[in-house]
This record gives sequence, structure tokens and C-alpha cells, in this order.
Amino acid sequence: MQKTFKIVDEDGIHARPATGLVNTATKFTTTECYAEANGKKVTLKSILGVLSLGLEQGDTMSLITEGEQEAEALAKLQEVMISEGLGEVHE
Repeated sequence: MQKTFKIVDEDGIHARPATGLVNTATKFTTTECYAEANGKKVTLKSILGVLSLGLEQGDTMSLITEGEQEAEALAKLQEVMISEGLGEVHE
């Protein structure tokens, strides 16, 4: 499953909100969670991976989940993106 977001936080994706995404992704042990942007795909279970995307305001990022709980994982990750003011769903 996949959902794309436009980054709206003026600071982009930095350490504090990235930690929220990583903590959420690691709860889903039977599901792989990825972030993809600018042609680069990283696991959402690594803070360094997420930060290495260098996402800034206005960039787009796709969240991708694969596995047993992919729908639930994607819903929770979307919740973090929106509740933390990081991004909005980009159709």
C-alpha cells in the first residue's frame, strides 16, 4: 500500500517528527514500512534513513507499507504525518 504526502512543515522532516514516524513504524513487526522521495527509498525503521532523504517544505514523499498489517500501519503513519503537521495527503 502507498500514500503520497506533500511536506508542509516549514522545517521539513527533521529529527523530532522523524522519530515519531520511526517509533510508529517499528511497532509493526510483521510489516515493512518505507519512505520514498527524490528517487530514494529508505526503511522507516531507521531515523538516519528518514533524515537522509533531506525532505524540505514543498517536497513530496510516499509512505509504503508491505506485509500483514500494511493497512493499519499506513493509517497510523498517516495519522503521525497529519497530527505532527508534517504533511498533507497529496493526490
